[in-house]
Amino acid sequence: MKTNVFLILLCLATIYSRAQSSNVILRGGLNLANVSVADNGNVDDAKMLASFQAGIVADIHAGGIVYFQPGLLFTGKGSKTQSGTEGSANWYKASTNPYYLEMPLNLILKTPTGAVKFFGGAGPYLAIGVGGKNKVEGAFLGTGFNSEKSIEWSNDDPTTLNSEEGAGFGIMKRFDYGFNGTVGIEGHSAVFSINYGLGLAKLQSGSNSSENNNNKHRVLSFTLGFKL
Repeated sequence: MKTNVFLILLCLATIYSRAQSSNVILRGGLNLANVSVADNGNVDDAKMLASFQAGIVADIHAGGIVYFQPGLLFTGKGSKTQSGTEGSANWYKASTNPYYLEMPLNLILKTPTGAVKFFGGAGPYLAIGVGGKNKVEGAFLGTGFNSEKSIEWSNDDPTTLNSEEGAGFGIMKRFDYGFNGTVGIEGHSAVFSINYGLGLAKLQSGSNSSENNNNKHRVLSFTLGFKL
């Protein structure tokens, strides 16, 4: 785990140094997180969970209208579920809210002229789970209950591609990966964007991510950034 943290800090330093000749964008915003519930990757809108993200993104001009935007984000994902009416004799509400350090690697196209530019792009992302909570509350026959537990992560070594160390029931995979897309508008000092993350790794440990698209992260986010 110490090695993973070191690699993340090294990537952060690299992003910052590469961006000295371009822009560094300090970014934060709202995540509307969900988890796919069907083999084809569809989600249940009622299970959407509000979370947040914050971090930095480098805006490196690659030539013409093309830009490369690597970043490092602290981002919340997960989902929720609820049955019954809160306050009634029988109801429950549960949520899973994992937090990741995520590195998006986006290729961006921007409109070439004007004080205000529109942009769009896409790319892969890699993420490592660093924390989060599982929460349950409700009532059964009028007796209330609640619990809150830290998420337990598998102690996976990403260099061993065909095995997952520390897998077990109730344990979440530490590493997430997938694709994301982004569109937005950029001014002289501020950037507004809408982003969508499409996870390709299953959440539960010991599972085969290529089997289907069930139980994978889906995150819609609205962010505001400021150029440093």
